[in-house]
Parts: sequence; C-alpha cells; structure tokens
Amino acid sequence: MKKYSTTMALMLGMAISLSGCSGHVASHDEAVQSIKSATQNDKRVANSWSAAESGGLVDDGWIQGFNDPQLLELVSEAEANNFGLKISAARLQQAEALARQAGAALKPSVGLSGAYSDRNSDALGELYGGGLKVSWEADVWGRVGSAVAGAEEAAEASQADFEFARQSLAAATANGWFLATGSKVLTDYAGEVVQLLEQTVKIAMTKESVGQGTMQSVHLAKADLASAQEAERKALSAQENAKRSLELLLGRYPAAELETAATITAVPPPVAAGIPSEILERRPDLIAAESRVAAAFYKQQEAELLHLPRFNFSIGLSINNLTNAISNLAAGIFAPLYTGGAIEAEVERATAVQKEAIASYGQTALTAFKEVETALAGEEHLAKRQEYLQTVVEENFKAYGLVKTQYDVGKIDMLDLLSVQNKWIQAKIALVDVETQRLLNRTGLHLALGGSFE
Repeated sequence: MKKYSTTMALMLGMAISLSGCSGHVASHDEAVQSIKSATQNDKRVANSWSAAESGGLVDDGWIQGFNDPQLLELVSEAEANNFGLKISAARLQQAEALARQAGAALKPSVGLSGAYSDRNSDALGELYGGGLKVSWEADVWGRVGSAVAGAEEAAEASQADFEFARQSLAAATANGWFLATGSKVLTDYAGEVVQLLEQTVKIAMTKESVGQGTMQSVHLAKADLASAQEAERKALSAQENAKRSLELLLGRYPAAELETAATITAVPPPVAAGIPSEILERRPDLIAAESRVAAAFYKQQEAELLHLPRFNFSIGLSINNLTNAISNLAAGIFAPLYTGGAIEAEVERATAVQKEAIASYGQTALTAFKEVETALAGEEHLAKRQEYLQTVVEENFKAYGLVKTQYDVGKIDMLDLLSVQNKWIQAKIALVDVETQRLLNRTGLHLALGGSFE
C-alpha cells in the first residue's frame, strides 16, 4: 500500500507541474489599454473645466461641509437601512462568488468514491471498494486564466458599482433632506401669507362698511385669500411628499412624520474641482466601466482560444477487496475540428461585447464630464440668481410698505395693493426655490466629481 501512495504522490506532483505550462494572461492595464486606446478618449478630455472653479484637490468629506449634524445622522441611517443599497451589496456578493467559482477551474478537482454490495449468497461474499481521483485541465494556452481574469474584472466592476451606489445614496439623502426643509420653509411662508391676506380682507370689509371702500375691493381680497390658501395646501402636500421620499431612502415607513429643519442650510464655500482627467480614475461608475472593458477583453481572448486543444489529466487510486490497490494516470486531449460554427459565433459575440464596452465607457465618460460642467456652471448661475432675487424681494417689500400706506389713507385702490403684494410674495417663493436648488446643485457637483462623502 505504501508504494502505491508514493506513486500516487509523484503522479499528482507531475500533474500539478503541468499547470505551469499555462499561457500568458494579460494584466488589467494591458487589457484596458488595448481597447481604450482605440476609442481615443484621451483626445476627448479637456485640460481644464470650461466653467469657472477653484483649484485644488477634490474634497473626500463633502457631506460634513454642510455643517448639519442631523444630515450626517440621516446619511448613516440610509446606509444601514436602504433596501436599494442592500440589493447592490447582494449583487456584489454574487459577482465575488462567481469570481471565486471561476478561479476554482485553475485548481485540481479531488473526488472520493465508495461502493458496497451484499450479493446475498453464502458462496459469494460482500463486495466493497473505494477510490480517490484528482483531475486537472492544464491551462496551456491561458484560456482558463482569461476566464478567471474576466470574472475578477466583473467582480471589480460590481465593487465599483456598489461604491457608486453608496455615494449616490448619500447625495440622494442630502437632496431629500434639503427638499424637505425647503418645502417646510415654503409651507411656513405660505401660512404667513394666508394670515397677511386674512388681515387684508378684514381691512377691505371694514373700509367698505364705513364707505371708504368698495365691494370690488372686498371680492378681490377674498379671491387672493383663497388663492393663498390653495397655495398653502399645495405647499403642505409637497412637503409631505418630500418627507415620504426621504423616509423611503431611510428605510422607514413613508408616513411623512420626519421632523425637518426650520431654515434652509447655508451653501458652503466653493469647492475644488481638480482637472477633468482625474475623474476617470476617481468616479466609481467610470472605474466600473473600465473594469468591464477589461472583462470584455478577457472574454474575447477566451473565445479566441476555444480553437486550440485542451489537455486534461487525471490521477486515480482505487482500493477494493479483490486487489490491494490500483493506481492510474490518464491524460486526454480534445482538439475541436468542426463545431458547426459555434466557436466562430462565440468569438463574434465576444467581439460585439467588446465594442459595447468601448462605447459604454466613452458614453459614461462624456456624461460624467457633462455632469461636472453643468454643476460648475450651475454654481455660478444659481448664486447670481439668488443675489438678484434677494434684491427683488427687498425692493418689492419696500414698495409694498409704501402702497400699503397709500391704500390705508385711500390714495390707491385694492387692485394696486394686491398687485405689488403678489410680486413680493412670488419673489420670496422664487428666492426660497433658488436657495434649495443651490444645495441640490452642490450635492450633484460632489457626486459628479466622484469625491467620497466619508
């Protein structure tokens, strides 16, 4: 039995040594550059952003820049409970398992078998036996290695997808918080407008009762009051919807019960945007697209190698009650001669997947550049709009004070008063809206730049 064990060990060592005959498998950089260079993406990357921005490194802790402790708590809650992120995590686990499964093809397969038979006769004894078998495919041409590398790149892409999902969730949570807060501010302001117009109606009715006003003024005041009440109800509905959307991100029941802040968060100072080429290496979705380019390369390489022979080896040791031990070494070769065009079709399909990966990477990159450019331009435009609207609100409020005095002394009628009053109200609403948009644009800029929120 000992000599058979020795023979078994020698044969196993010889089979394992054959694995060293595997063909060359390209590195990640080689795989990516072999395809990315054909897209000439380097010619489509600007040296600097066209929109004005500050230099320096992109902030990796942008969520803290808003100086809002409650927002930090909400982001942590969303990361722990959001079901969409859990789906992304499960997909990542699936991809990692597939990569490990593919990697198993490079290792020996060891099996143990056993059998027993009672032949139910005094003349015939029991029959039993068992065996150990080790099988292996020598990756002479690197086909199996290419398959493994492709699966690993796919897992890397899933890892980057998961990270981008985390960053997107943080940005969505911040946006949800800002929208809910902005909706509350508008709802509160709508309530103040209703109270203001209720006083206007009382004044109109009092003046009409003493002969200093007309019923027309009363009707106009009541109509404006009803419009304000409708606007208040609309703002309240928007606030509830914003709360429900945020609660959904947090993994809570969407009951619109979340307490929001009473004032809109101030926009932090301008952020550093770096240079365009940096986001190719920083944004997780672009990293995922790059890994898919590499995976497509390996898949096409694997398909091309299907034309070449496969070498399979197996080593077995059997023990039974008839002979002490039997060992064997078997080697096999399979060289495809005619497959009805199946291999050629697989090569064509893999080549088409390559083309898709190239186009997808280029489109994702251009879209990323557009998102940054749009957000950077938005920083400037929205800041100016807020400045102008602040002036509009202040000047209209001053004008309202003057016409209110003129109305009280009977120099102008209700229509003139309501006209100026409505301009002031609408300007205030527009100002709150732009203040909220600036916060949304800032989170969009951080997400577009690829800076981590941690």
